[in-house]
Formats: sequence, structure tokens, C-alpha cells
Amino acid sequence: MSESVARAVATVLVTAEPRAKVMSARKVARDWRLGRLDHHFDVTMPARPARPDRPELMPPNRMPKRGRAGSERGRIALIHALAHIEFAAIDLAFDLVGRFGARFPRSFVDDWLRVGADEAMHFALLARRLHRLGSHYGALPAHDGLWEAAAATSDNVLARFAVVPMVLEARGLDVTPTTLARFEALGDEATARILRRILDDEVRHVAAGTRWFESACRADRIEPETTWAQLVATHFRGLLKPPFNDSARDAAGLTRYPYRALAER
Repeated sequence: MSESVARAVATVLVTAEPRAKVMSARKVARDWRLGRLDHHFDVTMPARPARPDRPELMPPNRMPKRGRAGSERGRIALIHALAHIEFAAIDLAFDLVGRFGARFPRSFVDDWLRVGADEAMHFALLARRLHRLGSHYGALPAHDGLWEAAAATSDNVLARFAVVPMVLEARGLDVTPTTLARFEALGDEATARILRRILDDEVRHVAAGTRWFESACRADRIEPETTWAQLVATHFRGLLKPPFNDSARDAAGLTRYPYRALAER
């Protein structure tokens, strides 16, 4: 009998070392795609994924200033922060499969293991870029806001979709174009090229979250827009901040949701 997809996913979550986590994520996604894993959920996901000793995790309000945007220090700090987001996003995708996959068809696993493999690739590209700039992932502190949002929605798949892909990851659609333009202005085409790839992929990722949220709402016979607003008001502790990248949000299926109204509260 083949290994279950849940057991394989759990191996990614309990792997701490960054390169090993990337390799494990890619292997699980490949094994699923090649039919080597059973669509079976027989393992409980860990409450928290394993993390390396570095970076030091700090509350967002205690994070040190990154330095001037145009300075070498500021550029490395920004790339490090982006790498940390992508590292956390690997676990978010794999936890989603292992924690909630039994409720959904095989195509759910198809989508989210593909997303997890993308996040692993994004992290690897940014980590390599840091190395070429004379730094490394873990050299600077980081915060754990993404996983805290996952932990707060660990028992409610609709809340997980509403908060993680449809709010937190959608925020990346809003801010990445400005960040990309900053690196272009600095003449850092290598980093800008990575960010273009990430932005293209993240539209697809947010679209997957929106699509599965709506599918789950239909299954539960509830209305998506009002349900989303209620879940965000209940489970999201931050603020929805304009400006919004309406074209990217439209491509991801988000413009029907009242995020502007929530931002104006």
C-alpha cells in the first residue's frame, strides 16, 4: 500500500531546516502528481510546524527597522522579509491539505500541493538571492504573523480561506508591484525578476483560495460575500489597508467581496 498524502504532508511540516523543507515539499508534490500517494487522511497535523533556530521570531511591533530602502542593508532586509513570508507559505499550503483535505475531492489536493511547491520555489529563489548579496535566510529576525493566522483558523476551513489566501496573501497582490518597482529603480533586475514570478503565481494562489472558499460555501448552502465579511471580522485581528490592486484582485476573483467596506470601518 502506498503512503497516504496526509503522512507525506506531515513530513514537510515537521522538517525545520529550510533546504530540507524545500526538498521535502517538492518531493511530496511530485509524488502526488505521479500517483505515488494515496488520497487518505490518517495522520493528525502538528499544531505548529517545525522551525529552524534562525531567524529569531519576534512580535511584529518589536521588529527592528529595515533601514533605508536604497541602502544595501535595507535591500537585504526587505528580501529577507519576503523570503520569510514564502517560507511560512510552504507550511500554510501543506497544512491546508493535511488538516482539511478529507473534506474535499482530489482536485483540492492537486491545487494546494501545486501551491506548496510554488511557495518552496519562491523561497529557494529568494534565499539564493540573499546568498548572492552576501547574506542568508536566518541572518535577521522575522515575525510569525502568517502562522498565527493559520493557528487561529485551525478548526474552521472557511475561516482559513477567508483570512489566509483572501486577506493576507491578497495583500501581497497589493504591495508587490510597488516593491518590484523599488528594486527596478535600484537597478536590481535579478530581484525584480523573482518578484514578477511571485506576483504572477500569487494571483493563481489567491484565486484557488477564493474558488475553494466559494465551493465550500455552496456545499454548506451559505452566501459567500456576507460569510466572508463575517469571518474576517471575527478571525482577522489586523486591518485591511488600501490601496488595493484591483486588477490583480479581479483576476483572483476577489472584487465581488466587500474588502473596501471593511477597510473603511
